[in-house]
Amino acid sequence: MDKIEFANLRKRLEKTQKQMAQLLGTSLKAIHSYEQGWRNIPIHVERQMLFLLSRKIKKEKGISPCWVIKSCPLKLKQRCPAWEFRAGEVCWFINGTLCQGKVQQSWKDKMKKCRECAVFQPLLVP
Repeated sequence: MDKIEFANLRKRLEKTQKQMAQLLGTSLKAIHSYEQGWRNIPIHVERQMLFLLSRKIKKEKGISPCWVIKSCPLKLKQRCPAWEFRAGEVCWFINGTLCQGKVQQSWKDKMKKCRECAVFQPLLVP
């Protein structure tokens, strides 16, 4: 996540910088630093912002679970944590999911795949 995406997500969440700092459990100075590009945005901050946005979008638009969107076969679903925890609208948030039949090894690798996926796309479109 870069500084522009961070600022855009904060605005989509309809939060001030101060409110975002409180939600993320960080300082206002950290929020300023993320939005100015002075500090890299930690993975846990990115995940939390995307999770909060996913809850808002689900409420507004309704999001189908990943196994429906991707038409996953039962054998694959039964091995996937997103299915196990009935969290198909936030599959991107859960490590160990079987995206395209394969577990991604790192958050960076996972996000690369997720950003191209129809399940994650609603988070990227304002």
